Amino acid sequence: MFSESKKYKADAVSPIGLTNRLVANTKIKGDITADTDFRIDGVLEGSIKTKGKVVIGKTGYINGKVMCENADIEGKFNGELNVSNILTLKSSANIQGNVIVGKLSVEPGANFNATCDMKGAGVKELKATSNNEQKTEKTA
Repeated sequence: MFSESKKYKADAVSPIGLTNRLVANTKIKGDITADTDFRIDGVLEGSIKTKGKVVIGKTGYINGKVMCENADIEGKFNGELNVSNILTLKSSANIQGNVIVGKLSVEPGANFNATCDMKGAGVKELKATSNNEQKTEKTA
């Protein structure tokens, strides 16, 4: 009845364009690992680690640890936030805890009560400049 070409193959599905969702009025306690983007409109008490983007919607709340490439936050976050690229805080965002980011964008009205370390392009450029100066000093 079903041909081989129409059967579902889990390993053949590309994660590009796929988004996991935790919908409003849903609460999860535990750790989440994903290769794709993740949107939180409910409550997560635990950690999330993804190679993609994490979006915390207006009704979303995370109490725990997040490690991701990019993040957009409209809701609440409390804990450790490690964003390797860009963290965007919308005007309704409420952030508390420790934050490590590559780049930070904050809209007026956002509540950002956190320690923040920026590990972005500026740090890399500074190291590159220091190396060039040292090379110039050695050859001169």
